[in-house]
Order: sequence, then structure tokens, then C-alpha cells
Amino acid sequence: MQLYNTLSAEERAQLIDEAGKQRLTLSFYAYAKIENPKKFRNDLFIAWNALDALGRIYVAHEGINAQMSIPADYLEDFRNTLEVYDFMKGIRLNVAVEQDNHSFLKLTIKVRHKIVADGLNDDTFDVTNKGIHLKAQEFNNLLEDPNTIVVDFRNHYESEVGHFEGAITPDVENFRESLPIINEQLQDFKEDKNLLMYCTGGIRCEKASAYFKHQGFKNVFQLEGGIIEYTRQIKEENIESKFIGKNFVFDHRLGERITDDIISQCHQCGKPCDNHTNCANDACHLLFIQCDDCKTAMENCCSTECLEITHLPVEEQVTLRKGLQVGNKVFRKGKSDALTFKKSGDLPNKPLAKVDSKNIRQKIAVKKTLIGKAEHYYTKSKIAQFLIENNEVSVGDKVLISGPTTGEQEITITEMFVDGSSCEIAQTGDQITFELPFRVRLSDKIYKILG
Repeated sequence: MQLYNTLSAEERAQLIDEAGKQRLTLSFYAYAKIENPKKFRNDLFIAWNALDALGRIYVAHEGINAQMSIPADYLEDFRNTLEVYDFMKGIRLNVAVEQDNHSFLKLTIKVRHKIVADGLNDDTFDVTNKGIHLKAQEFNNLLEDPNTIVVDFRNHYESEVGHFEGAITPDVENFRESLPIINEQLQDFKEDKNLLMYCTGGIRCEKASAYFKHQGFKNVFQLEGGIIEYTRQIKEENIESKFIGKNFVFDHRLGERITDDIISQCHQCGKPCDNHTNCANDACHLLFIQCDDCKTAMENCCSTECLEITHLPVEEQVTLRKGLQVGNKVFRKGKSDALTFKKSGDLPNKPLAKVDSKNIRQKIAVKKTLIGKAEHYYTKSKIAQFLIENNEVSVGDKVLISGPTTGEQEITITEMFVDGSSCEIAQTGDQITFELPFRVRLSDKIYKILG
């Protein structure tokens, strides 16, 4: 009986591409009393593995919190696996605005003490006494009430790229930190103000609304289904978006565009930008905002120090990563002295720039011809490998690498290997490799730029 992953991310990505079927990225949560989380976890893994479902899921005695990718054809079968449990009958699935077949490449289900780390003692208050849930239009209406205070219960790196107009955006790195800060800031408004709260999918507000009602706040409201459901409703019902910018998401995409407003800056040069990346130095992995120019110049690194480290032999890099002092740096969330233009806390409501609303991915408008496709998926690799299926490509040619997650990246080939040997020209049927400052995915295509 299989209860854990047996495939690597690369192998899974290849299977997804070979299947050629659309997948849906979605999320859901439910608070419930689960007597045996480990058995619950194993039962879910067996059921979902059979459906080729992937994702990151936390289960605990208090419920379930899931972000997943499933084959679109299996959506109803997937719903049926949830309907087995009374507390998930009719549960809302928050389907992503933008789809990416590679959003998740493993099925990871972990048993945790809590499904969201909130630092609260649930025995001290009634967690079921929650705030009033609001749909998109209702949320907009209350936002316009001058008696309303709106609070973003996400982290600084989430709110920096997108938030609701006029929201309080705490400078915190996790949900646990935000609760006491907001409670202290709003002590004078318990009786007469509307406390309006939101988060990505609604799960953080489920607990926060009950906590603040326990703290004495009289008028507590929360955005039903979070920003994800809000976005679906405003698009379907043609409602004005009071959210500006991007919604940060916790998968390979790192963001879904809600409006064409860019409200943040590249952390390195200050140019308007809202694309997150992780530092390519495996001893850092700092999450930060980086524009395409800095991505190329810094090779996906957050600092010159990290850039120099990535150029060292792998063995030396591994040696540098050893030890707790270095280990504590891994996966930091945008807090570094090297980032000159990092902002958090009091954030702007006005955009710094706009993206092309007709072409939301900012695709490069160039004349091009398709010449091949990517042949591997290495999560940390900077070596691109493509199969040339049409025409030819030479050293010195400009090419465009395009994919749903990669976006569109234009580069010039300065050195190329054909079937393992250095070569100046590659033709149809050749397998080529060359260096890139980013990783490629199996869904990526390579185009030769004409003229």
C-alpha cells in the first residue's frame, strides 16, 4: 500500500506533460474534530493518489487545510472523496484564477498540531463563534463605510504585491505574529467600528474572527472564501475590484494577477515589479521581488555574495551550507539588508505602473518561429535542455523561451552543446543544452526570434 511519493518532481512533470490533460489548481479548508489525524491522512493519500492528485495538505485534530492540483477530468471523482466525510459535504473549492499544470508536483499530506500555526489556545475561547461571512459585493459595500477598518491577515511578502484599498497590512512574517499586533492597534475601536478582515482563501480569518469576537470586538466580518473566491465573483458578476495588484499563492506560480496594477518594486533596482523569486543560492533561498533585468544580471540571486557562492563548485557550496547558522537562512521571506527597495507594513494604495491588460503576462511581442521543446525539469538547474523539432538554431541566435510558469524570457545563445558536444549549429532532431539564469520546465517551448 503506497502512502508516500515514489516519483521525483522531474518524473512527475514528465508524466503530466505526456498525459496532455488540463489540471486544476484549487484550495479548500475545513475546521472539524478529527479523532485520528494519522488514519485520516493515510485514507486521503490512498484516495487522492489514485486520482493523480497532487498538492500540499495539512491535517490535524482541528481539521484540514489543502492546496492542490488535480486533473480537470477527475474533479467530480475528487469531490466524491471529500463527500465521504460529513464535515466536507458541499465544501467550497477555491479554484485558481490562473492555471499551471506544474503548480504542484508531489502529493504531500502532513499531520500537524494545527492546520494553521496561530499560537492560540483554542480551549480559551469559542472557535465556532465566527464573524459574519461576506460575498464580494457585500465586502465592497462595507469597505466604503467610513466606520469600517479593514485588516489584511496575510504576511508582508503577500500584501506587498497586492491588497485591498485602505487595508492595514501588518509587517509580519506569519499569521501568529499578526494577531496580538492587530489586537493592540485596535483596542479603542471594539465597540463602534466594523472590523473587516480578509486573507488568501479564508482559513486564517475563520480563526481570527472568533479570536477577535472573544477579545470584545462587536462587529466582526470576514471575506468568504478569501481573495480567491472574491476574484471569481467579481469576474463572473462584473463587480468592481477593490483589490489591487497580485494575490500571492503558495505554489510554483507565486502569484495570480487580479488587476493590472503593479504596486510594488523590484527589491534590487526599484523598478515597478511584482514578480517573486527565490534566491538561487541553496543556502539562502530568500523570497524577494526581482525584475527581469535584475534576474538576468544577478542570475536569480538576491546579492553579490549569493551570486559568488552559486559560481563555486557544488562541493564547496554544500560545505558552506553545513551548520545551524547557515541553515537558519534558508527560505527567509524577504528580510535582508541587501534588498534596498524592500517595503512592508504601510503600503501604497496607488499603482506604480500598469501591465498590459490585454496581455497580462507581459509577453514579448516579437516575430518568432517555434523550433523545439524543453526536455527536462530540474528544480534547481541552470542548464536548459531542448529537443529541436523544426528548423535550426546557431550560437549567436536570439531565442525566446516561453511557458505558463516561466513567462517569456528572451536570451542570446553564447555557447551550445549538441548531443553532449560543443557545436555552433543545431538542426532538427538534435538535443541541445546551454546555460540559463533560470530553470526551465517541461511545458516550456523554445522559439527562434526572427529579424
